[in-house]
Amino acid sequence: MNQDYIIPNNWSIIEEGFDATRVKSSESLFSIGNGAMGQRANFEEHYSGSTFQGSYIAGVYYPDKTKVGWWKNGYPEYFAKVLNAPNWIGINVEINGEKLDLATCKKVENFRRELNMKEGWLSRSFNATLQNGIEVTVNALRFLSLDLDELGAIRYSVTPINSDAKVVFKPFVDAGIENEDTNWEERFWETQSIHESDNQGFVVARTLKTHFTVSTYMHNSVYINNEFSDVKPVEINKTANAISFSYEIAAAKGQTVGLQKFGGYVSSMNYPVEELILASKNVIQKAHELGFDTLLENQKQAWAKIWEMSDITIEGDVKAQQGIRFNIFQLNQTYLGKDSRLNIGPKGFTGEKYGGSTYWDTEAYCIPFYMATKNQSVARNLLAYRYNQLDKAIENAEKLGFKNGAALYPMVTMNGEECHNEWEITFEEIHRNGAIAFAIFNYFRFTGDYSYIPEKGLEVLIGIARFWHQRATFSTFRNKYVILGVTGPNEYENNINNNWYTNYIAKWCIDYALEQIQKVSNEYQSDYTRIMNKVKLSQAEMSAWKTVADNMYFPYSEEHGVFLQQDGFLDKELITVEELDQTQRPINQKWSWDRILRSPYIKQADTLQGFYFFEDHFTKEELEKHFDFYEPFTVHESSLSPCVHSIQAAVLGRMEQAYTFYLRTSRLDLDDYNKEVHEGLHITSMAGTWMSIVEGFGGMRVKEGKLTFEPRIPKEWDAYSFKVNYRNAIVKVEVNHQGTQVSVEGDHSIDILVNGTSQLIKN
Repeated sequence: MNQDYIIPNNWSIIEEGFDATRVKSSESLFSIGNGAMGQRANFEEHYSGSTFQGSYIAGVYYPDKTKVGWWKNGYPEYFAKVLNAPNWIGINVEINGEKLDLATCKKVENFRRELNMKEGWLSRSFNATLQNGIEVTVNALRFLSLDLDELGAIRYSVTPINSDAKVVFKPFVDAGIENEDTNWEERFWETQSIHESDNQGFVVARTLKTHFTVSTYMHNSVYINNEFSDVKPVEINKTANAISFSYEIAAAKGQTVGLQKFGGYVSSMNYPVEELILASKNVIQKAHELGFDTLLENQKQAWAKIWEMSDITIEGDVKAQQGIRFNIFQLNQTYLGKDSRLNIGPKGFTGEKYGGSTYWDTEAYCIPFYMATKNQSVARNLLAYRYNQLDKAIENAEKLGFKNGAALYPMVTMNGEECHNEWEITFEEIHRNGAIAFAIFNYFRFTGDYSYIPEKGLEVLIGIARFWHQRATFSTFRNKYVILGVTGPNEYENNINNNWYTNYIAKWCIDYALEQIQKVSNEYQSDYTRIMNKVKLSQAEMSAWKTVADNMYFPYSEEHGVFLQQDGFLDKELITVEELDQTQRPINQKWSWDRILRSPYIKQADTLQGFYFFEDHFTKEELEKHFDFYEPFTVHESSLSPCVHSIQAAVLGRMEQAYTFYLRTSRLDLDDYNKEVHEGLHITSMAGTWMSIVEGFGGMRVKEGKLTFEPRIPKEWDAYSFKVNYRNAIVKVEVNHQGTQVSVEGDHSIDILVNGTSQLIKN
């Protein structure tokens, strides 16, 4: 059974009723972020129950020493941990001397939590009866500013219901935190200094090894019945890692008393270390000048601007509408494209699992979303991120024995170095290189901006082609080039030979690199000369690449008429998922790894991932045959799986199946399909949800430089609409059961294809 406590709503994620067993899941689901920092939806007040406290700063990480039984040459020396940052949201509360703690209250009623996605804020309210008999109403509102992205704001109030009460607010900043996820149970921060002045507290802490220095700050103001009061702290308490203030207020029965807290992070990524306190004070001053209400209004306007372009509307299906907006909201909370040093981690700011900030997910799934909903500079930044790490990719390949500028991009990285510590992934899941090359192709295909390739992209393509040329082995038995000892996108098979997807994308990468070398040589002579002088590429080397590409081996079954996922796939006991005992699901939590590896079960689209990327290389009949063969063995235990299958089911006209997969991808976390949402959200797959509507139901493609749509609509929906920024023209597509309406904003005109018919669209 999937969880089902989130109340369906078009614009908000809402939970009603307090249930301690749901706290960790809700901490993930109600997470907030602004691209520069983010946090799980932990309670501000103390909570002694089971909780996963987590706040995160974009780009700040720790190289936790790899934990392995036996070291292997080429193994990464560390696993980059997404760092749990100092906690600034804390506001402990005492009422008549008793700590407010939802885990120990006699009674908690009218508990309600709302994440308003339209306006970008998180609220919580409840009535609680404490052990001492005092009843209180508590209201909290919190947001992380998009405009001032080093600032968060909290408004927290308490109203005694059944008697007068002494209320004590104890806001704090604490750097003495630990990661939920560590290899050696180490702490990753060391406190450098603690400062306070005029209701302001600052804790300066530095990460061990990487030496990121961060000032975590707070500014507190007390209010009574919505009027600010000059209540001063009765106590300021400093410990080795934390600072807290105590504000005492005598609250009459029915009187609301509250604390406004501004807080956040200022980091050495952006300021000299000696200026961190001053920079923190400057943020506080700006916040104070604007005030909470204006900051909140600005937040609403900033989100309105984001939604104006990125919203997808669905009429007649609230759960589907809530799902897509949740996915779009979390993507924008995680990455806004402002800083080319940053990327999109699979958990974003919602948890620590997986470590690192960058996977192939960015290139395969996220770039299409950012290309179409922002301007092309945001997607270009994501491509430039990989170009800037090309030298590290070459180093990574050298550690594995490759030469001559061959580049292997890491499976997981923070700074370009490989930091993933499972050998079957680190050494073998090399198809990731292909996604990085494909993203360069995809960017040009969509934006029409070729300049990236001569400026930067061609060097990346050459490094990747060199890798594939060296990684292939000539088989005298087959008289073909083979690629041995790999893990494909289906991570439920390790160390297999000739994964079809890997072999196919390797051939494509070489062919594409050769095409671009020729084009740059013909049309960008000065760039060509500069690049060739740098990479020392000869005609003989390119001929050797071409020999590999032209003679690549692809496993194929004549009996089934399909490409085989890998050489030994038909040796397995081919029992479909439908025939599998459902009590054994998910198999990754129920079975031994040995059993999984011998099974036919596919974690996510593998051969079908190739059919998704290279759809125009195959006929619809070939897609259908491969879909019918592989999907019945697919357990979809990767968050990246349902979206690809939804798109392909839509292409095949199987709308019921496409809709089911869409719901699974859009509500993967809201309904906790994989029973792991307490660990954090699946951020990168959320871009796949967007793709499943725009590319799946909307049928959007770019063919021969022309934007095309083949819209379809699930029977469960009355209508849907979306916008894409195609080459600076904002195109809106509206689909209902009667037909499709396409319009363009501003003074652009655009020639598009809708269901094969050419249309000139102008305003």
